[in-house]
Order: sequence, then structure tokens, then C-alpha cells
Amino acid sequence: MAFYGIHRYQAGAPMPRHRHVEPYMAIVVEGGYLEAGDGGRVEAGAGDVLLHGPFEAHRDAFRPQGATVLNLPLRSGARPGFGRIADVDAIVRLAERDLRQASSLGQAKMTACSGSPNDWPDLLAAALRDDPNLLITEWADRLGLAAASVSRGFAKAYGISPKRFRLEARVRHAARRLQFWHGSLAALAVECGFSDQAHMSRALAALTGFTPARLRAKSVQSRMIAPR
Repeated sequence: MAFYGIHRYQAGAPMPRHRHVEPYMAIVVEGGYLEAGDGGRVEAGAGDVLLHGPFEAHRDAFRPQGATVLNLPLRSGARPGFGRIADVDAIVRLAERDLRQASSLGQAKMTACSGSPNDWPDLLAAALRDDPNLLITEWADRLGLAAASVSRGFAKAYGISPKRFRLEARVRHAARRLQFWHGSLAALAVECGFSDQAHMSRALAALTGFTPARLRAKSVQSRMIAPR
């Protein structure tokens, strides 16, 4: 569990975009950073909480004073989001004894809120999450933006092209649907916007490291494991 617990980050160049397989909660204890991830961009400061779903990716740019962050495990099925906790010290003290109990207390004490800068790159990210089949050129035209400028600006903000962001949103949607899917994989592939089952299987394996069958088995196993 080396990833969990307290981590201290120095100010400097942004942490490159990276992916975490397991869901987790990040509580900012001191300092802060700008996170640009699959859930949008968030200006996070002391007392802020970020909930990350499985296989989500993000990049971070730390403020001049750096940041101290407490990472805690989340049970599979927890919804990604952003919020605040009034008494961070209580969570930190509990985490010294039991990380999972600290996570449960953090979720119970968290007040959900919005932390996105909400300019056009964030609007595009939200649109791609809501509709992974969105045509980026048409979206840019509606806002009076040049498609090439949109691609460059989005990549600068998020560290990934909008086309790649769209594909990963489609893959994560398929992974979530797969947990409770009772039909054929071919039907799921069509529903999620893939050309066929093989295309979906390759994309899932590339992003998660699991075939659809193994990913479904992993999800079932995670739901059966009760939190401590």
C-alpha cells in the first residue's frame, strides 16, 4: 500500500499525465495544485478532496509552495467527484491507524462541490465524457473555434489530444457498463460506439490491461469484498 498515505510534492514542472488502476481518494492537507484529468480540471487547495475512479488518468501542476496530499483507497463503485472536508486533521490522524476507516470517514464528511475552471477546454472535456461519439469538428464549429486550435489548446490544458480523450472516455464507459452487462460483447461494443467487438476488446486491454472477461471478473470480485 505504498501509494496510500501521506505524499509531499515540490513545486516545479507539472507531473505528466498518468493512470491509476484502482479507485482512490486524494485529500489536500497543505498547499495545492491544478489537476487536469478525466473528470475535468480542478484547482485543489487545503481541505479539498478528489475522488478518482478506476483507470482514470490526470496530470498535476503544483503551486509554488508544493502540496501535501493524503491518498486513501476507495471501494470499487465509488463515484468520482470533487468536494471539501472541514476537519482534515481528523482524517489524517485516523489514517495513521487505518487507511480504509479514514477513507470511509472522509467520504462521510465530504461536501460535494464544483472545482472546474470551466472554460472551453473543460466544456469540451465534459461534452466528450457525456457523448464519446461527439464529433470534435462540429463541436468547434458551434463555438466558432478552429478545429486545429481546439486540438492544440486542449492538449496544452489536459496533456492529451481531444481525440484520445474521446477514445478513453468511450473505453471507460464500456468498462463501467461491462460490470453489469448481460448481453453479448458485440452488442455492448455497438452501444459504446466501437466498430465491433474486437475493436472494443483491444481498446479495453490497452487502457486497463485486462480482457473484457477478466475485467468483468475483477469487477465482480471487487464488489464481493466488503470494506474493513
